[in-house]
Amino acid sequence: MKIDFETVIERRRTDSLKWSRYDSDVLPLWVADMDFRSPEQVLEALRRRVEHGVFGYGAELEELKEVVCDRMDRLQSWKVTPEMIVFQPGLVCGLNVMCRAVGREGDGVMINTPVYPPFLTAPRNQKRELQAVELQTTLWKGRLEYPLDLDALESGITDKTRLFILCNPHNPTGRAYRRSELAALAEFCLRHDLFLCSDEIHCDLITGESPHLSIAALAPEVAERTVTLLAPSKTFNIAGLGCGFAIIPNPELRGRFQKAARGMVPEVNVLGMVAGLAAYDECEEWLVSLLDYLRGNRDFLLGYADRNWPSIRLTYPEATYLAWLDCRGLELEERPSHFFLNRARVALNDGHFFGPGGESFARLNFGCPRSTLEKALDRMTAALEGR
Repeated sequence: MKIDFETVIERRRTDSLKWSRYDSDVLPLWVADMDFRSPEQVLEALRRRVEHGVFGYGAELEELKEVVCDRMDRLQSWKVTPEMIVFQPGLVCGLNVMCRAVGREGDGVMINTPVYPPFLTAPRNQKRELQAVELQTTLWKGRLEYPLDLDALESGITDKTRLFILCNPHNPTGRAYRRSELAALAEFCLRHDLFLCSDEIHCDLITGESPHLSIAALAPEVAERTVTLLAPSKTFNIAGLGCGFAIIPNPELRGRFQKAARGMVPEVNVLGMVAGLAAYDECEEWLVSLLDYLRGNRDFLLGYADRNWPSIRLTYPEATYLAWLDCRGLELEERPSHFFLNRARVALNDGHFFGPGGESFARLNFGCPRSTLEKALDRMTAALEGR
């Protein structure tokens, strides 16, 4: 069955944050929200649930837990049991809950930057000290790479550090971390008695040669210190339904996580549960087609940039539908996102908000019909040529 990712779906004048933030003449390639319809199996499951017509307090779907366990075993050879799964309405909740659950006020939370902005705010929200260690870039075949830098982590750790938060696959650079990198990071955390929180929300969106590996799947002693945050939301474009979960093998850590969330974090709503179950259980064919389309968009973007943007370097996204643009060579007098918004009427994420190392960068979302992507890139090229 051929899946249609080419049709442009009108999202203006709906409840879309992506399409309502800016004026109607702006093409939005910013927030991590694809412009594709969710799989038909998800839509049909939602229709059946809505047709039932009763929306009282919902219970957790044990079937969804079983599907998650089967999925982890099949994809990661990781033996997860249902009691390890704690549902959350979103990943950002999980980041904040984990910061609250580990250590005390004033303790340190270490992250690498540039990174998804809530990594920067979650520690401060919970009165922890943010310890940001900037990732250093390398070049491979003209592309930027952001490997893990254990020497920098060793230099940045203090006697107050209690938690390391990992983003794998990495947002915004699109890197899928190698087993060797994850093993070295796990050893670092074990040696320094750190807990780990691993954001793996983009783990199903692998478009490169390096497969995704959950760091907790490396060894039991790593799993005992790790909270893994996952969701079907990015993969199947159902973020607005608020269904996510944490996998926490250690019962004591799981109890601390649940206690930190109690009375503060709402349950996953009934439609989110239904959509999540259908997505994981019935939509593998749709996902295969999506990944093929995203690879095509990524390669189109990279080829376009090579031909038209000699002063902009990009990463090679091995995962996600996000590209990270190094605009330092443009020597702009304003932030790149401001330039492209004002001059090209294209909205990108401002690299400044991804922390140290993000200045003069921008993040571009290519999870859209190729015609939309091409139109936006042409606008950006015209703006650069017209400077």
